[in-house]
Amino acid sequence: MISGALRARLRTPPFLWGPVVLVMAAIFIASSIPDLGALPGGMSDKSGHGIGYAVLGGTLLRALAGGTLRGVTWGRGAAAIGLAVLYGISDEFHQSFVPGRSPDAIDIAADAAGAAIAVAAGIAARAWVILRFPPSRGESHP
Repeated sequence: MISGALRARLRTPPFLWGPVVLVMAAIFIASSIPDLGALPGGMSDKSGHGIGYAVLGGTLLRALAGGTLRGVTWGRGAAAIGLAVLYGISDEFHQSFVPGRSPDAIDIAADAAGAAIAVAAGIAARAWVILRFPPSRGESHP
């Protein structure tokens, strides 16, 4: 079991938003490479976008939820998807300045799909926990 002090520390802005910043930085760096080359395993560019933005969507949902299952809501899920899509749009704009790269609206659709899948998984996980471990009377759920 995690102590109260450690739990409180894990809910501070650096622990909540640090992963979001790291994922955004990784996406920015990858977008800055003129010829990224083939993705591992012959993965398509669109799959790569979907996976990268699923990670971003998941970290955004975690940060917006305050690191708690209780904080995972439809509204915060929608905000996580919206923020991921906005970052995707800004990243496509950024690519327009990178030699050999060009913006692509279909990439933004793949970004949105990836973020939406991750958020849906987070919301489903919260629902599963609530159904599997219903709170006792008078007790709030995690």
